[in-house]
Amino acid sequence: MELNKTLQPASVWHYFLELCKVPRPSFKTQAVQQWLLDFAAAHHLESVHDKAGNVIIRKPATPGMEKAKPVILQGHMDMVCEKNGDVQHDFEKDPIDCYIDGDWMKARGTTLGADNGIAVAMSLALLAADDIKHGPLECLFTVDEEVGLVGASNIEPGLLKGKTLINLDSEDDHWICIGCAGGINTLAHFTFETEKAPKDTYFFKLTINGLNGGHSGSDINLGRGNANQLLVRFFFETAKELPLCLASFVGGGLSNAIPREACFIAGVPMASKEDLRVRVNLYEAALKAEFGQIEAGLKLTLETAEAPAEVLKKADTDRFVASMYACPNAVIRMNKDMPGQVDTSTNLASVKPAAGKKNQWTIVTSQRSSIESSKLDVVGRVQAIFELAGMKTEHTEGYPGWAPNPDSPLLKLMVEVHKDLFGEDPVVYAIHAGLECGLFLQKYPDWDMVSIGPTMRGVHSPDEKLFVPSVESVWRFLLAVLAKM
Repeated sequence: MELNKTLQPASVWHYFLELCKVPRPSFKTQAVQQWLLDFAAAHHLESVHDKAGNVIIRKPATPGMEKAKPVILQGHMDMVCEKNGDVQHDFEKDPIDCYIDGDWMKARGTTLGADNGIAVAMSLALLAADDIKHGPLECLFTVDEEVGLVGASNIEPGLLKGKTLINLDSEDDHWICIGCAGGINTLAHFTFETEKAPKDTYFFKLTINGLNGGHSGSDINLGRGNANQLLVRFFFETAKELPLCLASFVGGGLSNAIPREACFIAGVPMASKEDLRVRVNLYEAALKAEFGQIEAGLKLTLETAEAPAEVLKKADTDRFVASMYACPNAVIRMNKDMPGQVDTSTNLASVKPAAGKKNQWTIVTSQRSSIESSKLDVVGRVQAIFELAGMKTEHTEGYPGWAPNPDSPLLKLMVEVHKDLFGEDPVVYAIHAGLECGLFLQKYPDWDMVSIGPTMRGVHSPDEKLFVPSVESVWRFLLAVLAKM
């Protein structure tokens, strides 16, 4: 996409669209790391490339601002790589195909990568500018945020000089985030035995898609459907009436995304073929009635499948289906002190064949909470469900929450600047999603931090979109704050 000259600020959009040409899936950010280092060299700026892959670019204060507080601007360089099933796109090679739809920037059939590419673009625009007033700047670009905050976890103490950090990974203009939830993933390893597929059986593939999905933190309270649980629910209910045999089940993608699609291959006696079709139609109608406009695109597709050589033994099918159906999912508890704020949640994220292992599937769930004890409680509940079903479980290292500090000097300054600039107070809040700020505090406990960002919706899904006017609004706000430091 050529830069649309009507997009403002032009420098921010220039760098964002250039970034969209650079591959940057999580765990495969070498190309974007080098792109950032090349940028620093081309602009004669000091850069640091640490062992984890994080990149820091420093710029001195502009004349007259030498005594201003040094500010760290921070965002992550990797992006969630999700696409619709009918889209051909290689995230390791192909550029993101961006376009403008009204006031929104979107991508054709894939995630846009504005989370968190817009932070990278704003930082580069500041670093490249020669007409913006600011004190000493350190721009920190972290790696692999979307797969466990890896870059922030491994940043070295003492590497950064400033003590004031503005994270640019929030998703609502005129909002200032001052806290976030901690999180941890729980993996269940489902090992099963198989037997020969029965004869005189109609094998079919049932797919659910068209769901909104979204971020498993910030969107978990919106009542959206979880493709894995909705599909296994059909199997659970239908198996009470029809003798089903299961051959495969695949659903979801990343642990931090609400699954939008899932499918299974199963068999039913040939005599029950038409009964099955009726049940699928009735179930789809029931789901549409339950979710209404929340999931207007929900669709169940029944297709004839080639007969597999083997299917799961019934006892293994039963424990898989029962544990998946019983697994807690979505909001567990709301925050008692902040109305409307989710406190604790869990997401039944994905089911996939275990890499390199026969007859084993990996079930991934993601737990979040602003309270450590609540996080561990829901982790234990999820673990108990799958262990009762005879599965082995393990947990990722997880990451801490970021406790809000309403007395933050940086927050007070930003509220004042916002009111002067826009004539009203910003919304000050904490987010249920994970941010890197909690990890930074482990290495830099005296940092003062907030998080801001332009308005985005549908992040972590191919519906991701960036509200164009909000980019200019946040840019103006950021420059006004830097001038007051």
